[in-house]
Amino acid sequence: MLKQKSILGSGLFLVIPILMFSYSVLNAAEESKAKVMDEAIMLAQAENKDTAKAPSSVEDRSKYRRELKTIIAEEQPEVEEGLNQQVESYVRYIPSRSAKATSGSVSIVDNATQYNYNFKLAGKLPMQFSLQQEYIGIRNNTNVKLPAHLVGITTYLEATTRFFFDKTYMRIGVSPSFYGDDWRLHSSSFRIPFRSFLIYQYNEKLTLVAGIAVFPQFETMFLPIAGVIYKPNDKLAFNLVPMEPNITYSLNKKIDLFLNGSMSGGEYETNKDNLTKVILQYNETHLGGGATYKFNKYIETTLSTGYMFNRYLKYRDSLGKVSLKNSPYVEFRVNMQM
Repeated sequence: MLKQKSILGSGLFLVIPILMFSYSVLNAAEESKAKVMDEAIMLAQAENKDTAKAPSSVEDRSKYRRELKTIIAEEQPEVEEGLNQQVESYVRYIPSRSAKATSGSVSIVDNATQYNYNFKLAGKLPMQFSLQQEYIGIRNNTNVKLPAHLVGITTYLEATTRFFFDKTYMRIGVSPSFYGDDWRLHSSSFRIPFRSFLIYQYNEKLTLVAGIAVFPQFETMFLPIAGVIYKPNDKLAFNLVPMEPNITYSLNKKIDLFLNGSMSGGEYETNKDNLTKVILQYNETHLGGGATYKFNKYIETTLSTGYMFNRYLKYRDSLGKVSLKNSPYVEFRVNMQM
């Protein structure tokens, strides 16, 4: 949160191990089943046409589920009328690891919950509203003072509309947020990241994306958005998405297997000794894999594990840094449709 200052550098470590993962996104919008859809809605849904044709569980894993801390918003695939709300929650455990340049160790538990609501403005323009909360618990016994927890509270509003060219759409989103070390919402910890990107659906299997994300008052203010999503068949999907690229194979209608990479972290306003409103940067890069199990059309769970590297907690104004040794991690996730 207060997103990563070193996203570009950390991303290079993911691109190589995960079959040259690049930045990407797939755009989708809720499909009307009762009437002939108007043109704006059809455009917003166009990139999901191949998903609608392939009734396998890869649809669920490759859906556009917007991750906390991601640059590209993943939305849901074609869903039944009325299933326009989603609640997703995860917990990630990282065991205690020694610091590299100082004595002591740090262990971290990262958990978050996000609520999404998809609707049509004036009955035509597809939009998504999100409310999300993240909590990072830190157990620290190094000689660098760190807060016991970091907290992020974020709202998000995003719209998808036609662009000037054939098969091309524009997505614009704004994300008013608070990032601090407690549950009090200080005005000084308020930020408004936003993003805008174009989506070009070359055909039913291939979608291209390009744009930019902007993080006012962050150390890294601009981040380019570029990528591709490719679905060669109804079993395999390459989602080369910024911050969380993944390759998914649908074993059957219930189970998907996947490899993925991701990055966690951001910038949080904290207090240190007698100093207030100092910025703590938190960064981790993940590489792993796991399985998603779909119980029914409403609930699915994901269990994954892997290895974590490029880990550090650093005060932006040179007030101390803790670089941590590489570590395994375990993550459990629940996704519910309503």
